[in-house]
Amino acid sequence: MSTYKTLHEFGMDEIIIDKSTFIGYAKPIKAEEEAVEFVNEIKKKHKDATHNVWAYTVGPTMNIQRYSDDGEPQGTAGIPTLEVIKKEDLRDVVVVVTRYFGGIKLGAGGLVRAYTKGAKVGIEAAKVIEKVSYRQVGIKIDYNQLGKVQNEIMNMGYFIKDTIYEDNVEILVYSRVNEVEALVSKMTDITSATASITQGEEFYLSEQDGEIIL
Repeated sequence: MSTYKTLHEFGMDEIIIDKSTFIGYAKPIKAEEEAVEFVNEIKKKHKDATHNVWAYTVGPTMNIQRYSDDGEPQGTAGIPTLEVIKKEDLRDVVVVVTRYFGGIKLGAGGLVRAYTKGAKVGIEAAKVIEKVSYRQVGIKIDYNQLGKVQNEIMNMGYFIKDTIYEDNVEILVYSRVNEVEALVSKMTDITSATASITQGEEFYLSEQDGEIIL
């Protein structure tokens, strides 16, 4: 996959619905073991809670999907939590919604809405991001070409990671994989093919609203 959506970091928020407190936790994970560990961590933290409902997806195609109602009526908690993850199209994330019962029964429909909201506030706190496939491009040039090349790279909207000053100058650029060809072509053109250009392996970077988050 060249891009996919996930979460940036651990997030937590809470809401109160008809006197019941719902605490939404969300976190990016890399394997199912991490998701299970996180669920157990929250359960331990809130062992006095009425319910600790959870859901997670793992894998680029969400090939692993798990959830638990944790004692709430079947279909009113775990599935709604999982559905929030799926509607946001998030990969490799775990969400736990902790409930402290406030004395007022919500009914099946009310529970679905409450756990949906609990999951959403946790996810929002964790920040939805897009993972985009990038490649590092090294552009080695003469010093007298530096200003022109730097300006062109910035004008084209590429991210300059570093500039190394030795016998020549090497500019290290992060480029989306689908934009590498345009960068190489432009650098070759403006340096009259004198630039030495290298490409690294593909890797993922986080983006929010089109901007790289490091």
